[in-house]
Amino acid sequence: MNPMTTEQLCQLVVEALEDLKAKDIKVLDVRGKSSITDVMVVASGTSDRQVKALADSVVMKAKQHNVTPLGVEGEQGSEWIVVDLVDVVVHIMLPQVRDFYNLEKLWDANAPQ
Repeated sequence: MNPMTTEQLCQLVVEALEDLKAKDIKVLDVRGKSSITDVMVVASGTSDRQVKALADSVVMKAKQHNVTPLGVEGEQGSEWIVVDLVDVVVHIMLPQVRDFYNLEKLWDANAPQ
C-alpha cells in the first residue's frame, strides 16, 4: 500500500473529526512556517469527553490506514489533546482553551490580526 499524501491524511483527519461532530474545524497549511509539520488541523469539542472521543477517532482512523501516530499528548485533562501524525498535527480543544491560545492567528498569516 502506498503511503498517504499529506492531503489524503488531512482529509482522513477532517472526516474523523466530522464523524463525531467536531466544531469549527480549521486546516492550516504551515509549510515554510514550521519545521515540525506541514499541516495543522484545529478543532473544538463541546466537552472534555468529546475532545477525548475526537482524538480517539483520529487515532483509530489513522491506524486503519496504516498511519501510526508519533504521539498523543494531553489525554489526562482532555481540555487540549494533540495528535501528532508527523505531516499533520491535530489540535483538539475546548472552545475556551482554543480562544485563549488562538493557534489560528499564530500560524495563519491570512488571519485577521
